[in-house]
Amino acid sequence: MADAPVELPGRLAILPFRNKVLLPGAIVRIRCTTPSSVKLVEQELWQREDKGLIGVLPVRDSEAAAVGSILSPGVGGDSGEGGRRSPGASGGESSKQDAKSGKEPIHWHSRGVAARALHLSRGVEKPSGRVTYIVVLEGLCRFSVEELNARGSYHVARVSRLDMTKTELEQVEQDPDLIALSRQFKATAMELISVLEQKQKTVGRTKVLLETVPVYRLADIFVASFEISFEEQLAMLDSVDLKVRLSKATELVDRHLQSILVAEKITQKVEGQLSKSQKEFLLRQQMRAIKDELGDNDDDEDDIAALERKMQNAGMPANIWKHAQRELRRLRKMQPQQSGYSSSRAYLELIADLPWQKVSEERELDLRAAKESLDRDHYGLTKVKQRIIEYLAVRKLKPDARGPVLCFVGPPGVGKTSLATSIAKALNRKFIRISLGGVKDEADIRGHRRTYIGSMPGRLIDGLKRVSVSNPVMLLDEIDKTGSDVRGDPASALLEVLDPEQNKTFNDHYLNVPFDLSKVVFVATANRMQPIPPALLDRMEVIELPGYTPEEKLKIAMKHLLPRVLEQHGLSSAYLQIPEAVVKLIIERYTREAGVRNLERNLAALARAAAVKVAELDSTLRLGKEMQPITTTLLDSRLTDGGEVEMEVIPMGQDISNTYENPSPMIIDEAVLEKVLGPPRFDDREAADRVSSPGVSVGLVWTSFGGEVQFVEATAMVGKGDLHLTGQLGDVIKESAQLALTWVRARSADLNLSPTSDINILESRDIHIHFPAGAVPKDGPSAGVTLVTSLVSLFSNRKVRADTAMTGEMTLRGLVLPVGGVKDKVLAAHRYGIKRVILPERNLKDLAEIPAPILAGIEILLVKRIEEVLGHAFENGFPLRLHSSL
Repeated sequence: MADAPVELPGRLAILPFRNKVLLPGAIVRIRCTTPSSVKLVEQELWQREDKGLIGVLPVRDSEAAAVGSILSPGVGGDSGEGGRRSPGASGGESSKQDAKSGKEPIHWHSRGVAARALHLSRGVEKPSGRVTYIVVLEGLCRFSVEELNARGSYHVARVSRLDMTKTELEQVEQDPDLIALSRQFKATAMELISVLEQKQKTVGRTKVLLETVPVYRLADIFVASFEISFEEQLAMLDSVDLKVRLSKATELVDRHLQSILVAEKITQKVEGQLSKSQKEFLLRQQMRAIKDELGDNDDDEDDIAALERKMQNAGMPANIWKHAQRELRRLRKMQPQQSGYSSSRAYLELIADLPWQKVSEERELDLRAAKESLDRDHYGLTKVKQRIIEYLAVRKLKPDARGPVLCFVGPPGVGKTSLATSIAKALNRKFIRISLGGVKDEADIRGHRRTYIGSMPGRLIDGLKRVSVSNPVMLLDEIDKTGSDVRGDPASALLEVLDPEQNKTFNDHYLNVPFDLSKVVFVATANRMQPIPPALLDRMEVIELPGYTPEEKLKIAMKHLLPRVLEQHGLSSAYLQIPEAVVKLIIERYTREAGVRNLERNLAALARAAAVKVAELDSTLRLGKEMQPITTTLLDSRLTDGGEVEMEVIPMGQDISNTYENPSPMIIDEAVLEKVLGPPRFDDREAADRVSSPGVSVGLVWTSFGGEVQFVEATAMVGKGDLHLTGQLGDVIKESAQLALTWVRARSADLNLSPTSDINILESRDIHIHFPAGAVPKDGPSAGVTLVTSLVSLFSNRKVRADTAMTGEMTLRGLVLPVGGVKDKVLAAHRYGIKRVILPERNLKDLAEIPAPILAGIEILLVKRIEEVLGHAFENGFPLRLHSSL
C-alpha cells in the first residue's frame, strides 16, 4: 500500500498560492508574471540542472491575485497545532516594514506542500519585453513552516515534514478503522465514477488510479479535482492524520455525487416537461384535423384564422403577401407559451392593419371653395395662401403628380400647423401630425429591428396604421428640432422619406418589407432654416411666414381668437365684451411677438375673470320690480277636487322678456384691463429712455421668434486700450465688434474724434460693449453698423436718435452689406414704435414684402456707406471731413 516517501530538504523556496491550495498528488499549471515569482523560478528551477523542489504555501488575502505572484512580505500565519511555533515569530522585521509602508500584511498558512516541476517553458511578452514562465507542478508531500525569511524578492522557509514515514505507514495500514474508512471511500468513489461514466469518456483512467494508487494519496487526488471552497481545501491540507483525511475526502466525494444526482433529476424533469409540450402540440394538431373532417371548426374562435382572413383583405402586394404567409406558417407552428409568439403575432397584426391599398376618396377640388376656406380660417398670409392654391390647382389637373414638400418656416404662433390642417381639409384627406422635436434616434423614423426586445415600427408607419389610409396629409412638425447621437441621425433618415424617387419603396426596419409613401402629402414646419441639413432642405420648398402686423393681429383677434376664447370658457357676448380699442391696447402694451399666442393667452385671462363673475351670480332668477311675488308655490299647494291653481296675471302691455333681470355683461375697459392683466409690460418710451445717454444705439436682429429690437451699450474707462465684450455673444458678433472699433480708430480724425489720425483715441482707456439680456445667446452678421454708431456716439459724446433703429453689416472700408430677415426686423421696429429704420441699399428689393400700412408709418433710410448711417443716426446729422469717404 505504501510507496517510498520523498526526501525533503531542510529549507525550501516558497511560492505563494493566493486563495488556492495545492494538495499532494495533484498537478497544476501556473503562469508566473510578477518579478518575484519569475526570480524564484529562474534561480530555483530554471538554472538548476537537477530541478530541485519548491514549497507551495497557501496565502489568505482579501484581494485574490494571479497565481504565482508575490506581494511584499507580511507574516501572520494561521494557527497550526498547539505546540508548533507560528512562522510569524521569525517574520517580525517584515511585518514592521509592511506597517511602515502602509501595505496590508499577507496571511501565510503555516502548512504547505512540497512540489516538483514537471515542465518549464519560458516566454517574452511583446511589446513590453517582460519575461514570463509557464510551470507545471506536482504536489509531493505536506510540510510545516518553522521559520520564514526573505531572500531577495522571494521567501525561503525552514520546513519540517508532516507526512508519515514508510515505517509509520506500514503500521497504520493494519488499523481496522483505517481499513474500513478506505473501503468506504473507494465504494463512494466507484459510485461517482459509474455516474460520470455516462457523461465523460476519460473516466476509465480514473478507475485505474482507484486500483493502483495508495488510498491515502488517492484521497488528495480526488478532492483536488472538485470545485470546493478555500476553507475546505485548507482543511484537507491540515488533515495530517490518515483517518481524518479519509473521512473528509469521503464526505466531499459523497457531496459531489449527490449534487450530480440532483442535477440529473432536474434535467430529466425539464426534458419530461418539454416532451409533454410536444405531445400537447401533436394532440392539438390532430384535434384540429378531426374538426376539419367533421366540419365542426369554428373560424370565429380561431384567432390565427381570423388573422389570416384579415391579412387576405388587406390588399398587400404579392411579394409582401408571400412574406406574410411565411411568417404566418411559422406562427402556426409555435405555442402561445413560447417567447417569440407574441412578437410574431404583433408583427403580423401590424402587416394586416397597414393601409396597403386603402385611400381616402378625394372629391373634385373646388379651388374657389378652398380659397374661401383659407380666407375664413386665416387672416392675411396672402402670399402663403396663393402658393397653397397653386399647389391644389396642380393636384386638380394631375392627381398623381409628385408635388413638392412644403415647409412652412416662421416664428411660433403664426399658423403653420393650422395651414397644414387646411390643406388636408381642402383635399378631403385625413390629417396626422408627427412631432420631431427632440428626436435623436434614427429608429423613431425607420423603426427598430425585430431582433431587439421591445422593438416597434417607426413613427411614420405607426401613424399610417392609426389613420388607416395610405394617402393622408402628414405634418412633420418641428423638423428643425431633430438631433443626432450614437443612435443615428433622424434628419438623414428623412432624406428617403421626402424624396419622391425613393419613398415609394420606404423600408422600415421593423416592417422589413418596402412600403409605398408616394401617396402621402408631406408638409413640414420649422422655426428656423439654419439647423436643417442642406440635403434635407433641398428636398423641400420653403415658404416663410414672417409674422403679423398689429393691424393683422387686431383683425385676427376680433374674427378668430375672441369667439374661440368665449366658446372655450362657456361665455358669450352677453357676459363679456372686449372692444377693439382694448384689444389694440393688449397688442401694444402686453404682447410683442410675431404670432398671436400671447395675445390669445391674455384674452383667455380676461375670459376667466368674466367666468368667475358669472359663476358667482345667484342661480335663481329674480322677479322684476313691477311683479308681485307668488306667496304660495305650486309644490306647496294642495289641490283637491274643485281646487283652484294660483296664478299671476301679467298685463298685456308688459314685455315678458323684461320680466326677469339679466346679469349685466362685463365690458372690458382700460381700468379693468390693468386690474386683470397687471400693469403694462411694454412702453413706447422704452427706446427714448434707453438712448438718453451717449454710447447707446438701437439695432434690429432676427430670432427664431421673429424680429426683435436690440440695444447696444458702450462705455469707456481708465485702462490699457483693451476691448471687453459681454452679453453671451457668438464669434461672428465678436468679430463685428472688433471690426467696428478698428474702423472708428482709423477714421477718428475724419469723424472729428481726434485732432489728427496719429493720436490714439484709446490712449489710457478701455472700451466695454454690452448687449443687454445677457442670458439670451446672440450671434449673427447684422450688428456692424449698430456697433459703429454706438462707439461714435461714445467718443463724440452725442446721443443717438431714439426714434431710429438700424441693421446691416459693414466692411473694413466702410461699405454697408445687405442682411436677411428685413420684413421681420421692420415689423419689430413698428411694434416698438420706432419711426425711422436704416437699411442697406441692397435690401431695397425686400421692401416689397412689407405691408403698405407699415411702410406708410415708418421712414426707410437706405445707405451704402457707414458715413451715411452716422448722418441719419444723429440729430442734425454728423459732421465729417470732406476727404473722409474713399
